[in-house]
Amino acid sequence: MAKSKKRGGKSKVSKRRTKHRQKKQSAKNRKIITVQGLIARYLILIAVAIPGLWLFYKIFTPVTVWPVYWLLNLLYETFLFSDIVLLIDWSFPIELIPACIAGSAYYLLLVLNLATPKIKPKIRVYAVLFSFVAFLVINILRIFILSIMAYTGSSFFDAAHQFLWYSVSTLFVVGIWFAEVKLFKIKEIPFYSDLKFLFRMSHFRKK
Repeated sequence: MAKSKKRGGKSKVSKRRTKHRQKKQSAKNRKIITVQGLIARYLILIAVAIPGLWLFYKIFTPVTVWPVYWLLNLLYETFLFSDIVLLIDWSFPIELIPACIAGSAYYLLLVLNLATPKIKPKIRVYAVLFSFVAFLVINILRIFILSIMAYTGSSFFDAAHQFLWYSVSTLFVVGIWFAEVKLFKIKEIPFYSDLKFLFRMSHFRKK
């Protein structure tokens, strides 16, 4: 009986040690996966930024120009030349330069998304698409309204253009991000959460 109890006790200790090792290994694997995901997210951001954001302008120039053209055509006889110049009533050209397309704003939205950890891949894709579509719609309406103001000779055009571009565009990006956080229940903070995770893993934490 005594030997049986000893064997039973050793068996329980062995099981506890095995479970402890498994937990440690599991935690280590999760950390490795987290680090790999972190590296992948920031490599994507670097890869997109290196060519000069041309990909954003390549994608969003036509999907911005054509809707603006269609909207203006509802009010005026509008023509489109070279994919970027709108001519209203053959007398008033409007050129949509890269700044109008706001490729940097799309990149900033991508940065906010990819710099935030612990978002499931499927949710992250939906969040990025939501932010891009939301800003695209807002930007189309902005250009449409400013085009009408410019064509009608509104005295508020210059002030409205400066305000909508420099101030409101930034607010739009921030507002869209907060809408994403609420809609997709994002709990982490861009950059900060990643830095916090790295600090916990670093030698500074151990000291």
